[in-house]
Amino acid sequence: MIIYIVRRIINYLILTAVASSLAYMLASTGLNPVWQFENRHPRPPQSSIDQLLNNWGVNPHVPLIERTWTWFTNIFRGDLGLTVGNQPVLQQIGIRAGVSLQLLLVGAILGAILGVVLGVWGAVRQYKASDQIVTLASYVVFATPVFVMAILFMIVATYLNQALGFQLITFSGQYSASTPPDFWSQFGDRISHATLPTLVLAIAGAASYSRYQRSTMLDVLGADYIRTARSKGRTRGSALVRHGVRIALIPMSTFFAYSFGTLVAGSAMLEIVFSWHGMGELAIQSIQQNDINAVAGSTLFVAILILCSSTLSEILYAALDPRVRR
Repeated sequence: MIIYIVRRIINYLILTAVASSLAYMLASTGLNPVWQFENRHPRPPQSSIDQLLNNWGVNPHVPLIERTWTWFTNIFRGDLGLTVGNQPVLQQIGIRAGVSLQLLLVGAILGAILGVVLGVWGAVRQYKASDQIVTLASYVVFATPVFVMAILFMIVATYLNQALGFQLITFSGQYSASTPPDFWSQFGDRISHATLPTLVLAIAGAASYSRYQRSTMLDVLGADYIRTARSKGRTRGSALVRHGVRIALIPMSTFFAYSFGTLVAGSAMLEIVFSWHGMGELAIQSIQQNDINAVAGSTLFVAILILCSSTLSEILYAALDPRVRR
């Protein structure tokens, strides 16, 4: 089993290297870092522009293959280049990755748990009123863009704060600058700011996970081993929990792991709406600013996150299915 996981990690590392290199080449081809200098009055001297482009490693006069190779080899020294603001890309990723993961970890885990519970509940009570309500609510969430849902929640929170007469929920930024420095005040302020974006992520994730979990659970309910467990004296609930849910979670573990890896890209609009300065916002701003190094660095971060998610998927699959361990 260990050899199998190591082999998969090596494969993922190769795919990560290929994906990040292609992202750098695509960004170098499609983005024009000289654009920001062309609109300045007066326009800087060409020698100054070339010096900046050389410092960033994105001078279009240097062959693309040479630039890509230089960028790729610098990765092993922990150097992802400079942004157009002359900030180290790795430093920016380190700051913003922590912000994004604070938001994504809790939201993704809550969404997965809620989705699994709703999916199992809907499968067990197939076509009953509760199943129909969950199905309808899931489709409504599917049809609603994440940023629209975020704005609706902000409106509801505003009315709630007005009704209570004090600021219970804050939804702009990660924290308030005027919060007292003691631990509990800081903790409560962070919870207040994280409530709405976490809730939006959890609801959006639960709608997706519940549909997949319901489908896999329905396949399990008619399996022979469930009937065998019942014939041996197990109650219906015990047979479903011990044998049904565990088997139904096997494909869900893979789906959850890969979904978490792509949440950074999917939460970009959510970070902008709630003013969370995370990786999603960095990716959008880097494209707007024609920042090649930041785009490539963001892609590398997402690729590494998917690598970790894929490895987690393999471990969860092995934990749930003994056949893989053998």
